[in-house]
Amino acid sequence: MKTISKEELRELYYRDFPLWAEINYELLKEKAYELVDWENLLEEIWDMGRKHLDSGISHLAVILEHLYKWDNFRNLAGGESAGHGWIESIEDARSRLKALFKKYPSLRHKLPQEIESAWIDAVAELEIWLRDNNYNPEEFHLPEECPYTYAEAMTRDLRKEIGNFANA
Repeated sequence: MKTISKEELRELYYRDFPLWAEINYELLKEKAYELVDWENLLEEIWDMGRKHLDSGISHLAVILEHLYKWDNFRNLAGGESAGHGWIESIEDARSRLKALFKKYPSLRHKLPQEIESAWIDAVAELEIWLRDNNYNPEEFHLPEECPYTYAEAMTRDLRKEIGNFANA
């Protein structure tokens, strides 16, 4: 393998990532630890682990967004029947989270701590949805803090609530 300086390797990270990864792999394999671009390598390892948590946050954000729509915007969307798609979306996101937890059990304990992060994403989607439906999001005063607990997001049964509405 051609020798490369630490500075050249760091620059390669931005110019040709696949080659940077290949060289670092070879350096690690050869135990040439002093030449490894540790700063960027550690960041990449962190990002690899974080990507699965980010996926969980994304699914949780969908749940929060659609719970909020169900609770606050069914009248804007055409009533109770309009919310059935939101219910399906919540159930789909919960199923995806269960699969994620099976593959990566540690996420089950990390995701509840990310509810506020998920809420930030949910609010952004709510604002987009309101604008797309010709409403001014500022008029709706969306909460800055998540109005739901993690347990509620993961277990609230909207289909049961529909049954309770119908029987009332």
